[in-house]
Amino acid sequence: MNLFFTEQENIRLGVTIKQIDYFETSQFTKDLKKLLKRFRTLKDDLENLKRNQIELLHVYKIDNQGTFEIKGFSNPAFVIYKVKKFGCMSLKGHGCDSGLRLIYAINTIDNAIFLLEIYFKGDKENEDISRVTDFLKNKM
Repeated sequence: MNLFFTEQENIRLGVTIKQIDYFETSQFTKDLKKLLKRFRTLKDDLENLKRNQIELLHVYKIDNQGTFEIKGFSNPAFVIYKVKKFGCMSLKGHGCDSGLRLIYAINTIDNAIFLLEIYFKGDKENEDISRVTDFLKNKM
């Protein structure tokens, strides 16, 4: 079953798909550049993640158990999520248990996603909570 229809198919079926806009924080961009030196396929892997996890969860309401809300950091405007199942082609044999993590905030009113942090669990155990709180302070 194909979950991703073309725009013409969606119009024919009478389905309205919400477009999600993605924004990268400057800290996220730095993280990504650093990791791209080690994981050459990461840019493509990130695009697959957006389509196969984030959009499935927030547009189609299909939860594949790879993305979790970080409790205690959400507010009325933003909900913070952590992606634990992040497949990376550069880490062959690991599948979606690559050890890569992505932290993002979604504004459900505007359908805007802000990519806050990406890290490799071998380098860092947990997300940077101060980065999340700083983002929420600046966006309020």
